[in-house]
Amino acid sequence: MTRLPHLTPADLDPAQRALYEVITGGPRANGPFALTDDTGRLNGPFNAMLFAPAVGAALQGLGAAVRYETSLSGRIRELAILATAAHWDCEFERFAHEPAALAAGVTPEQLAAVRAGEVPESLDTVELSAVSFVRVLLRECDADDETYASTVSIIGNKMVVELTALVGYYSTLALQLRVFRVGSP
Repeated sequence: MTRLPHLTPADLDPAQRALYEVITGGPRANGPFALTDDTGRLNGPFNAMLFAPAVGAALQGLGAAVRYETSLSGRIRELAILATAAHWDCEFERFAHEPAALAAGVTPEQLAAVRAGEVPESLDTVELSAVSFVRVLLRECDADDETYASTVSIIGNKMVVELTALVGYYSTLALQLRVFRVGSP
């Protein structure tokens, strides 16, 4: 049972309403899962964002950037999100992103490997480097000099920054989903 009231559009004050409109009117509206239920209440992590609109706006802005404005391929992005979901055992992130991963060309076997906390063997060099880096970040909360240098030599500084931000964002969501007891719809 969720710990936060599930707000309907009629419950929202002006700041909450503005955030609600940004979330439901942005690129997420065409995403892999329904943002709202049949009464207009936000699904997943987005309801919690409404309780602190300034923080929620910053958080959703970061999420939109890591989902829609990076150099990450769809496959790398979804594999990294799902590696984070596996690390945090986050049911909602798996629910929301496994269909997106399949649509991006990730195979069921690759999904199973990531779900098990492994790096799939059948990835190309860039994907393998990116997903291996994400697994190190999740396991160690850091990257040693050798791992960092090896990763940068294959995927570059820009993608390393993007992946680090992605892991941080989805780890934050996983923590909030856990604390507020939000499962998949």
